[in-house]
Amino acid sequence: MANVTPKTYVAKPGEVQAKWLVVDATDLVLGRLAASVATVLQGKHRPTYTPHVDTGDFVVITNAEKVRLTGRKPEQKTYDRYSGYPSGRRVIPFRTMIEKKPDEVMRLAVRRMLPKNRLGKQMLRKLKVYAGPSHPHEAQNPVEWKP
Repeated sequence: MANVTPKTYVAKPGEVQAKWLVVDATDLVLGRLAASVATVLQGKHRPTYTPHVDTGDFVVITNAEKVRLTGRKPEQKTYDRYSGYPSGRRVIPFRTMIEKKPDEVMRLAVRRMLPKNRLGKQMLRKLKVYAGPSHPHEAQNPVEWKP
């Protein structure tokens, strides 16, 4: 009997078909939603996941302004920016950020869960976040997805 070695499937960049998924973020917890979205953007939900290839799907998040935090995080959570200059640190509370840029809150939460390299930036480009209920991606026929 001959020894048969099992073959490992490795996805190639051109052969991965990305689907479009749409998520309604109304009353969903920010971190839990971001973790699910990051998994789908990376392609870890597929059996053909390959670490060095972007095998993920496109994700459209609507109603980002209606996302919620648990506990006392709405009062305590802050977002830091630093310009690189002396006293260039800016601290923005969550309440202010969700009022002015609700899409940025969701984008930052997902971005920080993706790989910190070129592939992570490529994955982040497949994330589309909108504050309201409408989005311009109806032509892609996105499928409703419950994380």
